[in-house]
Amino acid sequence: MIVQPYRPVTYTIGSASSGMPGMGNTTQGMPGMGGGGMTGQPPQVTSGSPMTPTGTVVSTPQPVFEQSYIENILRLNLGKTGTFYMTYENNSEWNAKIFKGVIEAAGRDHIIISDRATGQRFLLLMINLDYVTFDEPLTYQYPGAPGNGSRNTTRNCW
Repeated sequence: MIVQPYRPVTYTIGSASSGMPGMGNTTQGMPGMGGGGMTGQPPQVTSGSPMTPTGTVVSTPQPVFEQSYIENILRLNLGKTGTFYMTYENNSEWNAKIFKGVIEAAGRDHIIISDRATGQRFLLLMINLDYVTFDEPLTYQYPGAPGNGSRNTTRNCW
């Protein structure tokens, strides 16, 4: 195998001497390209961004809203009592366990509940959570739904 040295080459696109009749200089008027060849980088385009017929990228603001994850739903219902059904795989003593308590905090990977009768607090891992039941209506705001806009609207699920 013969190893040849790398030699970058600059090509001129669409010059009048390209031998293609009627083409002329096709780089004129294109952003990031000079009349004599490629002198700049093409514009950065966000996936899904609209473009005008001339090739200009129209920047549109991305909607900012919180996604509907369990921890966000639990945060909307802090102070409410729930029953948490948990499963612990490969545990010979107890495979499933039920916790009942008041939601104090919820994070991406955990829930903190407290038992009002004993004052005991539990730190539960989301990875073990199967489902939660409540004896009262939930406060729930579905992000991105029509009518939610910038207003903080909630609805009770019954």
